[in-house]
Amino acid sequence: MFIALSYAWSGIVRVHSVHLMNVVRRQLAANSQTKPVDLGRKSACRLTFISCCLDYFNSLLFGISDGLLRRLQSVQNAAARLVTGARRCDHITPVLRQLHWLPVRQLVLFKIAGLVYQSLAGAAPAYLADDCCLLSDVGLRPLRSNSNDTRKLLVPQTHNKLGDRSFSAAGRRLWNDLPPGLRRPGLTVDSFRKSLKTHLFGDQSA
Repeated sequence: MFIALSYAWSGIVRVHSVHLMNVVRRQLAANSQTKPVDLGRKSACRLTFISCCLDYFNSLLFGISDGLLRRLQSVQNAAARLVTGARRCDHITPVLRQLHWLPVRQLVLFKIAGLVYQSLAGAAPAYLADDCCLLSDVGLRPLRSNSNDTRKLLVPQTHNKLGDRSFSAAGRRLWNDLPPGLRRPGLTVDSFRKSLKTHLFGDQSA
C-alpha cells in the first residue's frame, strides 16, 4: 500500500513539473521571468491546479519518506517563485509567507488537525468522529502536570508504522501536541484555522 501511494505521488510530482515548465516557457517568451508575473488566465489556472492537488488528500502524506516530501516541496517552491518572481537563490520561507502558503509538511499537519477539530465539533463524518475520544469522555484524567487540560485525546497503542500513520493514532497525537489555546472548547472554526496556521508557520522546523 505504501509503495503504491509513493508511486502515485511521484506521478503527481511529474505532472506538476510539466505544468510548471509550461508556465515558465510562457513567461520566458514574455521576457518577465525576473519580475512578479502577470500570469494570464491559462497560467493562473495551471498554478491553481497545482495548489489544489497538493492540498487534495494530503492528509495521506503523513509519515511518508523525507525524499518524497522534498520532491513535493520542490514543486510548491517552484510555483511560489514563479508567482512572486523570486530568484532561485532567494530563501523560500519568506516567499511562502508572502503568499500565505504553508510548506507541504505543515500543510499535512494543518489538514489532519482540522479534521480532528471538525470531529470534536460534530462536523465530521461518524467514521472520523468515532476515532476522536476525549480523555474526559472515557472516564480518564490527564497527567497531573496537565490536570487542567481536559481536551486531550486518548491515543491508541499501535504496533507498526502503518498504525502510527492512521488517523486514529496520528490525529490524536497531533491534537495533543497542539498548544492548549488551540484545543480550548468554543473556538470557532475560523479562529482555529487562523491560529493553527500561525502556529505552524512558527514551527517549520517540525
